[in-house]
Formats: sequence, C-alpha cells, structure tokens
Amino acid sequence: MKHTNLGTLDVTRIGLGAMTMSAYYTGAGQNEDESIRTIQRALDLGVTFIDTAEVYGPYTNEELVGRALAGRRDQVVLATKFGFISHIGGSQTGLNSRPENIRAAVEGSLRRLNTDYIDLYYQHRVDPDTPIEDVAGTFAELAAEGKIRHAGLSEAGPDTIRRAHSVFPITAVQSEYSLWTRDVEANVLPVLEELGIGFVAYSPLGRGFLTGQIRSVDDFADDDIRKNNPRFVGENLKKNLELVDEVKVVAEDADATPAQVALAWLLTRSPHLAVIPGTKHVNRLEENVSADQTTLTREQIARLDALQPPAGNRYEDGAMSVIEH
Repeated sequence: MKHTNLGTLDVTRIGLGAMTMSAYYTGAGQNEDESIRTIQRALDLGVTFIDTAEVYGPYTNEELVGRALAGRRDQVVLATKFGFISHIGGSQTGLNSRPENIRAAVEGSLRRLNTDYIDLYYQHRVDPDTPIEDVAGTFAELAAEGKIRHAGLSEAGPDTIRRAHSVFPITAVQSEYSLWTRDVEANVLPVLEELGIGFVAYSPLGRGFLTGQIRSVDDFADDDIRKNNPRFVGENLKKNLELVDEVKVVAEDADATPAQVALAWLLTRSPHLAVIPGTKHVNRLEENVSADQTTLTREQIARLDALQPPAGNRYEDGAMSVIEH
C-alpha cells in the first residue's frame, strides 16, 4: 500500500476507523469477532493506521482494538483521542481538556489498548474552557515521558492550530472531509500546508452515504446517529441521493465502486492526507483498501469537484457548536 507523511509520522494513505465496531451505528458491538477479524485483515493487507477514541463505547472500542492488536502492536500506528469525557470527580460526559484530565485519560487509554505508548494522541474537540497552550504543553510533557509520540487536534480551526503548534509540534489535524463535506478546504488545509502538518479525513464516505448503499433510514436501528442526522432525513435525503447518483456514474466510468471513487478523489487533494474509512466487515475493508489502486482521470476528478453541495448540516446543532472552522 502507498504511504504518506503526517508531519514526521509515516502511515498508509488508507487507514481504518474503528468507531462503528462499538458505537453509534446499527449493529455496533454485536459481532466483536468479525470486528477483530477486520482489524487483523487490515494489517494483513498492509494497513498501518488504526483510529479509535476513549468515548467510543465509551471505552469498549479501545478495549476491542487492544485485543485485536495483541502480538502485532509494532505493525501499527495507533491513534486515539481524549476530551469528551471528564475523569475528574467521577467519569462523566462533557468537554474537558484540563491537563489533569488529559493525564487521567491517557492512563486509561494505555491500559485499555494494552500498550506502553500512543503513536498519535488527539484532542477530540477543542475545549473553550482550557487554553490550547495548556493542552499543547501537556502533550509536550507526555511525549517527554514516552507515553505519546505525536500529538493531534480534531475539528480545530486555524487560530487554535497555530497556537498549539507554537507550543508543541502538531503532527496531524483530523476533521470530517469527503465529497459532501468540504469545509476544511477554505481555511484549514492551507494552514496545515504552511505549517507542515498532516491531515486525516474521518467519515470519508459520508457516514456510509457515498457508498450508494443507503437509500432510506428505515434500515437503521433507532439508536443509529444517522437516523436523525440532517443530511439523512426528509427532503434533504432526496436531494442528497442525487449527489450520490452522480458518484455512481463516475464509478461506472472508472470501473470502480462508489466507495473507491470517493476515497480516490480524497487522496488527490493533498500529498499529506490520510483517510480512515470505518467498517466492521472484512469485505467492506477490502473494498476500501482497493481504493489505494484506483486512479481517476482529470475529467472524472473535475466532475466530482463540481458536485452540488449537500442539503443539511453534517451534524445536529449541538454537535456543530463544538466544531471550529
């Protein structure tokens, strides 16, 4: 598989997001054996980049990844995240990036992942009540102690990125990025290129929508976060199906699947970009990984570039409120 550099960190351009194995999507947590097989198959195919977070479950996804990587830890660049759970005064949800909370979080992640170090440790969302300089300073301390090797930010805006990077080198910024979520192109990606920071695209398949397999939310479980996502409901869904139908046309022309086309398009956007499509199934993993060999023509890329913007925000209002631009 082809590799790229996120800052000084070498990873495969296509990684694996583990979230859906344990949380938020229909079927999460119902077949851990298949999820473990999927992670191990990823390693067999040469994938070196695995992404999780303490809040997925919470905690169960890190435990799952830790079990799947037993005996193979040295084959993987392992990324996890903190910041959505407050460990101070009892575990509870809510943004908390105070240094003492980061320290509590990292110890838990190390234990659940059964590892001595985390390759890439992200702040999951920017905490408005904690100066980003304090967060970056804690990254520096954890790196000096050998507990983390690289630091990252998720859904951070340009000013936050610059301020953090001035204290401790930020290796990668992770944000949602796909054919129907292109917010980062205007302000974030230029800053990352300027500073030599890599980019990691999560939900690169639009929460599964860009695969062309989703035509209705009726098949989702009631607790599936997509059930009430603005882009998946009502008239927005109807309009967005027109977008995915355009992707299907390009896929037929490219002799590829819509998922492979969506991933291949993303990989043209920057030489220092990795994607982490999530799946809990071996066959979907193999399809996604094959996008590493999918080549799009200039005409196909131009057609994808010209796709209409999606209808609806990418999250409900509460979740959008903690995303910087």
